[in-house]
Amino acid sequence: MSAHSDADPDVVVLREGTEGLSMESYAETLRERLPDHTVALARTPKDERELVPRARVVTGITIEEPLLERADRLELFACTFAGTDHVPMDALADRGVAVTNAGGIHAPGIAEQAIGNMLVFARRLHEGWRRKENGEWRHFQSHEFTDSTVTIVGLGSIGQAVVQRLEGFEVETIGIRYTPEKGGPTDEVLGFEDDDIHEAFSRSEYVVLACPLNDLTRRLVGEDELATLPPTAVVVNAARGGIVDTDALVSALQSEGIRGAALDVTDPEPLPADHPLWDLENCLITPHTGGHTPKHWDRLADIVAENVAAIETGGATALENVVSRPDSS
Repeated sequence: MSAHSDADPDVVVLREGTEGLSMESYAETLRERLPDHTVALARTPKDERELVPRARVVTGITIEEPLLERADRLELFACTFAGTDHVPMDALADRGVAVTNAGGIHAPGIAEQAIGNMLVFARRLHEGWRRKENGEWRHFQSHEFTDSTVTIVGLGSIGQAVVQRLEGFEVETIGIRYTPEKGGPTDEVLGFEDDDIHEAFSRSEYVVLACPLNDLTRRLVGEDELATLPPTAVVVNAARGGIVDTDALVSALQSEGIRGAALDVTDPEPLPADHPLWDLENCLITPHTGGHTPKHWDRLADIVAENVAAIETGGATALENVVSRPDSS
């Protein structure tokens, strides 16, 4: 990169925070990873207007198009989200700016939470917690996770992290992916066709949803799919609320058509205070916190620092987590 000065920061961190985490801590983590570079935090809209046009790398949730008009040095926008639907991709491509995302940084935490939720249902820990609240020393029957069949829908970074952590639990695993012919880390791999989904669900005690929300997966788990699941099955949604038909799920839980559900995401989200899911003892709910850990910025800063080095050496083709690069626009 060019000689460093306050006038020309190498990396600008935009002011809007994410997931309750401070962008100041993100900027400080980037400075630790890039000690020979200038990392500036734009704390105000005025700071953004002054700093972005002089930056080679900008990182944040999104970047406003008016800022791009004067950003002549900009080579990389590093989005702090996994999804980039909200980012002005066309405008960035028109200006020859590469875009990367935060995909994968949440995988360890989300995978641990998914497995934790399965173990809660296997060992009926939530029943133990309920009896403790009531001061009841009464025994109840738990089950074993061992020998269960777990279907993981989506074998991206989160799905793979779940499968990796299932090793040692002595469970059978079925993976659902867009290209089953590629195989995968699970004992069996099937596709997203209806027949494959129902085949997997019919044999599953646990289903972990770890796929993106798109036209194919929207309401993937509806009334028919829930009816195919055994009454002992548990649905763990670690992906997006819209992948599950919420009304059908409520009905299945109320009628004990399935054993339970663990939801880190819901549709709608946030879940209204008067929603029936709150009152169901066989439904565990967390407020979209599966990926929230103190290691969030560490993992993202590692990716951004590697990418700063890549563009420094002219290697835009070597960018990690690339969503769009100039030569592919």
